[in-house]
Amino acid sequence: MAYRYENMKRWLTSLNPRFPLALIGVLFVTWFSPVYASDPPPDNSPASVSVRVYLSEDAVPIDDPESSAWDSVPESEFNLAPQVHWPDRLQEATVKSVKVRGLHDGQTIAIRVEYQDPTQDPADAAALEFMVGDQKAHFAHGQEMLLVEGGPVNIWYWKNETGKATDMSAKGFKTLKPQTQQDVSAKGVWVDGKWTVVFSRPLLTSDEEDIQINPGTWTSVAFAFWDGKLVDGAVKEKGSQKAVSSWWSIRAEPAPDNSIFGYVVLGLMIAAAFEFFLVRKLRKGQAV
Repeated sequence: MAYRYENMKRWLTSLNPRFPLALIGVLFVTWFSPVYASDPPPDNSPASVSVRVYLSEDAVPIDDPESSAWDSVPESEFNLAPQVHWPDRLQEATVKSVKVRGLHDGQTIAIRVEYQDPTQDPADAAALEFMVGDQKAHFAHGQEMLLVEGGPVNIWYWKNETGKATDMSAKGFKTLKPQTQQDVSAKGVWVDGKWTVVFSRPLLTSDEEDIQINPGTWTSVAFAFWDGKLVDGAVKEKGSQKAVSSWWSIRAEPAPDNSIFGYVVLGLMIAAAFEFFLVRKLRKGQAV
C-alpha cells in the first residue's frame, strides 16, 4: 500500500499542470453537450423527416424568394400525392414534390417552398398547414376520422391571382375560413417552370387561432399545391383537387445556449484549485 501511495505521489507531482485542466474540460464538454444537441424526432415517431428553420443573424428575406441568403440553407424534400380521400378527388396531380427551406431571425419566420409547375396561371396556389394545440388533427383541414373529432389547423394560403397570402383556420372540411386577424405574408416568383414562394409571419402572434412557433419546439406541418391551368375551359385543380403531403415535423432552431461554456470554466477553476492544493501538499510531504 505504501508503495502504491509513493508511486501516486510521484505521478501527480510530475504531471504537466495543464493535463488535469484539459481532462476536466473534455469531461464537461462531453457531459453537457447532449443536453443542447439539436435532434429531430426519433425515427419511430409519426414524422421522421423534418424541416429545420435555421436562425439567421440577418433579417430574413421575406420579399425575395430568389435571394442568395437561401443558397446556404439546407433543404428538405417531400413527395406529394393527389388528394383522393374526399370528393372532389383528383387522380393525378401536377406537383409531385416540394423542396422546403426555412429561416428566422428570432422575431420573424420565413418558409420557402419550391416546386415544378410547367405553366404560370392565375389560379396557381400553395398552402402550408399547421396543427394547432395538442389535439391531433388530420392533414386534410383537421377532418375528423373514425368518429374522432379532429383538432384545429392553421393554414397559410397563397394564390398567384391575388399575389398575397391569407391566414385561415379550419376544423374539418367545409369549415375553412379566413381569420379576422391576418398575420401571414407571401411572395411568389415563377421562372422556367418552377414556382418559388416565401411565406412569412411573426413567430408569435396574439391570435389564438394561429400556430405559435416557439424556437426549439417541434410542431406538425403539411403542404398543398394547386395547378391552376385551364383544361377545356375549366381550372385543372381547385378546392379539394390538389397535390398534398401528410404531416411532417418542423422546428425553428433555438439560439445557441452558451451556458455550457460557463460550466466548463467552472470545472476548470475547480480542477485548478484542486490541483494546486493536492500537488502543493504532496510536494510539501516530500520535503519533509
